[in-house]
Amino acid sequence: MSSPVFDPAAYAAQLQDKTARLRELLAPFDAPEPQVFDSPREHYRLRAEFRLWREGEDRHYAMFAPGDKRTPILIDDFPIASARINELMPRLKAAWQASATLSFKLFQVEFLTTLAGDALITLCYHRPLDAAWQAEAEGLAGELGVSLVGRSRGQRLVIGRDYAEEELEVAGRRFRYRQPEGAFTQPNGMVCQKMLEWAYAALGERGDDLLELYCGNGNFTLPLATRVRRVLATEISKTSVNAALANLEDNGIDNVTLVRLSAEELTEALNEVRPFRRLAGIDLKSYEFGIVFVDPPRAGMDPDTCELTRRFSRILYISCNPETLAANIAQLHDTHRVTRCALFDQFPYTHHMEAGVLLERR
Repeated sequence: MSSPVFDPAAYAAQLQDKTARLRELLAPFDAPEPQVFDSPREHYRLRAEFRLWREGEDRHYAMFAPGDKRTPILIDDFPIASARINELMPRLKAAWQASATLSFKLFQVEFLTTLAGDALITLCYHRPLDAAWQAEAEGLAGELGVSLVGRSRGQRLVIGRDYAEEELEVAGRRFRYRQPEGAFTQPNGMVCQKMLEWAYAALGERGDDLLELYCGNGNFTLPLATRVRRVLATEISKTSVNAALANLEDNGIDNVTLVRLSAEELTEALNEVRPFRRLAGIDLKSYEFGIVFVDPPRAGMDPDTCELTRRFSRILYISCNPETLAANIAQLHDTHRVTRCALFDQFPYTHHMEAGVLLERR
């Protein structure tokens, strides 16, 4: 992870540039003017990962410029990261500086925090972790008030929980999330909440069923499920599937069927190309899908999945890569038009942005 150039004074101009870029990408499709959802200027990133750089007997948090793994940028604080991460960084560093057991062959530290105030720290080692490490790590976790995971080759020792607990509010209802260590979560919590609210409003209150592809840990699934009759959701990551199932249960949401399939596999199932044992007992033909929600990886939807979405009168699409979003819209443009679009500034001070569109059949 390279460090963004932190310059709050330049934020407004950078956001204007991103808006112009999204507007240009969507111009061929006669998209409406995007709603723009900005980010806090600092302390917005809930996750951070640092390599450690050794100088003498001391180890320091370090980052590197892209393509350069030899010249460390030593870090004492990280203003784009959450206030909780900045509060924990010096205390954790002091702990490993004072303990040969904690610092020996420690090479990487990962922080996962939440708007709800929870924190999980992962310590990565080039050595086996023993009982002495466990004893010191348990004391450290208690002192810092965090859960802690120790990782080395073939080992994963958990002190406390192996997930952080988050709470996000959508339309006046609070949703609780388990965010597993090592799994994908949205890095900018405040902007994530704005994304959920936008998707909730764009979906609207419906009496039919929702198909969701790439559901992850249920980030969007939970609030969207309250707007429809039933949801069929798919996700390929086993860790994310388990987290999503726990999140559904924790929030008392019982109208979602979650299947561990990739979007490509579900496309084959709906096209009756081949059966899948993981769909045993699920009557796909009983669903009355009125809308599909997709939140694909940076590569966007593959052509077959994109064709699958064409069957739906409405396509709600969240994208972490507007270039592949534009390519997917181009494939669908002859049958669907963009009726809503939004820019979500998940990554201030970088060129990255997230976008959302609602496509409706012509």
